[in-house]
Amino acid sequence: MRQRAIRNLAKLNTTQARITRMLDAAAGGKNNFVADREAVRRYDEAAPVTTEAARAVLGFLARVVRHLAIRGVDQFLVIGSGVPSGLPAGRQLHDLARQAPGRPDARVLYVENDPMVLANAQATIEPVTDLVRVVDGDAAEIEDLLADRVVRTFIDWDRPVGMILVSTHGLDDEEARHAVKCLGHAAAPGSYLALLQTTFDGIPPELLPAVEDLLAMTLPGHVVRGRDAFAALLEGLDLVDPGLVWVSEWRPDATAGSSPPAVCGNYGALARIL
Repeated sequence: MRQRAIRNLAKLNTTQARITRMLDAAAGGKNNFVADREAVRRYDEAAPVTTEAARAVLGFLARVVRHLAIRGVDQFLVIGSGVPSGLPAGRQLHDLARQAPGRPDARVLYVENDPMVLANAQATIEPVTDLVRVVDGDAAEIEDLLADRVVRTFIDWDRPVGMILVSTHGLDDEEARHAVKCLGHAAAPGSYLALLQTTFDGIPPELLPAVEDLLAMTLPGHVVRGRDAFAALLEGLDLVDPGLVWVSEWRPDATAGSSPPAVCGNYGALARIL
């Protein structure tokens, strides 16, 4: 993991947008570069949904954590962009986990592979609490991630854990299926696995060519899936109601917003590990 961190830092490119930093920029954070903010602006011009989609994603993650914490889960593994810097005080996922009744000691382990996001989270979160850790890792190398010393020891794998795989956009179909399988095998019965997936299903047909061209230029390699392709990754999983839906439709509350569901640009689902 340390070697990967050094390798990632050496490859840090401030002129190339990254989806993790774009989410941070759209959330109003400072953990991003000009290229990330410019990419958000260009997407909003091509199809004015990017900022709204970022809010919908963050709302989905928050509702999943609250839902699981209320049901007794007191440890979480969040793989992907779970630590945007623009959230108000008390609104990070680890804050929400501890706000549930009877969960003041809930533990959250974040996994990130963007060196800027990783360094900022380690510098600003870890020093103030023993209940949060941030490690370098990648779902595309899921065995290495699960073998990491901090991942093995900070999470008690003999008890239920709430796992959130945010970064399916960085995995091809084989990698995504493998990650889901490995996480399911690693976790104790009674655990949960939430997944998030970028989609173009809600983009109006007349705007789609421009958005696809923009994606190729700003986020090469970013994997977009339609509903059927995402459903295939969930095959065999025991989905919690309401199943596979737009993220804004997953157990919405007063914070979910009133925009049309397709504007959120992402599907989400939560599955039980039996």
